Amino acid sequence: MRTIGLIGGMSWESTATYYRLVNQGVRDRLGPLRSAELLLYSVDFGPIEEAQRAGEWEAAGAMLAGAARRLEAGGADCIVLCTNTMHCVAPAVKAATTLPFLHIGDAAGQGARDAGLRTVGLLGTRFTMHEPFLKDYLAGRFGLRVLVPDARCQAQLHGIIYEELCAGILREPSRDAFREAMGDLAAQGAEGILLACTEIGLLVQAGDATVPLLDTTVLHAARAVEFALAGGNAMDQLS
Repeated sequence: MRTIGLIGGMSWESTATYYRLVNQGVRDRLGPLRSAELLLYSVDFGPIEEAQRAGEWEAAGAMLAGAARRLEAGGADCIVLCTNTMHCVAPAVKAATTLPFLHIGDAAGQGARDAGLRTVGLLGTRFTMHEPFLKDYLAGRFGLRVLVPDARCQAQLHGIIYEELCAGILREPSRDAFREAMGDLAAQGAEGILLACTEIGLLVQAGDATVPLLDTTVLHAARAVEFALAGGNAMDQLS
């Protein structure tokens, strides 16, 4: 079994979901007493969020690159960046080590392709919905048409994510706001919705939408499990 290196803490609420999903995935594949070999570097989200608000993306990227180097030094065999938004600095994180970088866009794009989707709605932080780093990745590598909400809705959902979900607060009015956003995207032609913020799945479930939901947290964690167990007979991969 190869060792997964997780960069988490953005927020730790969703990083806990990654930890659970990766271990469940290994257990499902290898047996009830099996679990993942992984290293977790959980950053302090406060300085990262401050850098985001200030537009200091190079500084934020340097923080995460440092986390990647620590994981490599600790014996990780890959890097998994447990956040959609901070994939805007994925090149800096990827360049910081010699390890494979499991991009969340590959997990999301392949998930959409496997589901037979060509047009997807994308929900996430304002950075993820407004900036091109993930939308262009999905369009360029997977041929997806990506729809996002209007600016008013983006601001509303961004506030819910940072002020509530990252703090572990789940409110029914906020669930209704996501339901409305997903309904609008479906009406515009979205065949499915990408939950492209690792916290959204804490609030939104499949029954909240009229089209399929693809949670990038779930897809990314599954990709990490595949990497960990790739090669050889999984049942023989005791270490």
